[in-house]
Formats: sequence, C-alpha cells, structure tokens
Amino acid sequence: MREQSTMVTDLLQTDIDHATLVHDLQGEIIAAAREAQAAAYAPYSNFPVGAAVLLSDGTIYRGCNIENASFGLTVCAERVAIFNAIADGRMDIVAIALVTTAARLAKPCGACRQVISEFSQADNPIMIVSTCAGGDVCVEPISALLPDNFTLL
Repeated sequence: MREQSTMVTDLLQTDIDHATLVHDLQGEIIAAAREAQAAAYAPYSNFPVGAAVLLSDGTIYRGCNIENASFGLTVCAERVAIFNAIADGRMDIVAIALVTTAARLAKPCGACRQVISEFSQADNPIMIVSTCAGGDVCVEPISALLPDNFTLL
C-alpha cells in the first residue's frame, strides 16, 4: 500500500537532503508502521511488528510480520515493506521505520539487516527508525547495525 502526504509534496518542492527528509517525516513513517503492525499475523510469538519504508519522493510502503507454523517460512515486517516497494519497481529507499510492542527498542534481525543493506547506497545510507511501546525512538544508519556488510557487487 502506498501513500504520500501533502507535507511530503511541500518538502519535495525544495532541494532537501535525505537526512532532513527522514527527520521531517519521522512521525509519518512511524504512524504508517503502527498501521501495518495492526495487520501482523503473529499467533506463535505474539510479537506483532510493523514497518514502513520511506522512499526518496516521500512515498511510504508498509509491511508487517507474517508467521508460519513452519518457523523458517516466517517473514519479518521490514522485508515485507521493502519487498512491497521493490515489487512496485522502487529501490530508492531512504529510511525504514520499525514498531514493536516491546518495552524497549528492538532492532532488525540479521536477515533484515542484510536485505536493508543490499538496497542502501554508500552516498545515501538507509536510516533505521526504531520505536517501542515505551516511547523510545532511535535513528541510526544501517552501517551502524551491519558494519562490513556482505556483498557480491
């Protein structure tokens, strides 16, 4: 699902860098991640997660975790959001927001970190915005979560 706010349209009328875009739209991507979290299918872990991917033009894609009785087939919210964007032909990811019901911050798992890193460019690293039920928010580049990432390119 895609959405774009009028605030985004206003911001994009000027030359704005990605760090500013993430800062200015942090509330919007967290809200989109919370909406996605409501759709999570997590009957085994009871740990619903929502994610929202912010693209360079302000478009937002959502994703939620989807569990399966065969645990290896479970998919994390971050990858669902990223794959939704990619399936729509978009790879210009600026940030990804992650929302959980945990009392403290939860960061992306290793598999998600690798996927996020795959679509992060050196001159435009993807920012991770994590928040939790306790209200804490952390914003950090993917390079802080996955230094020396694996790549074939």
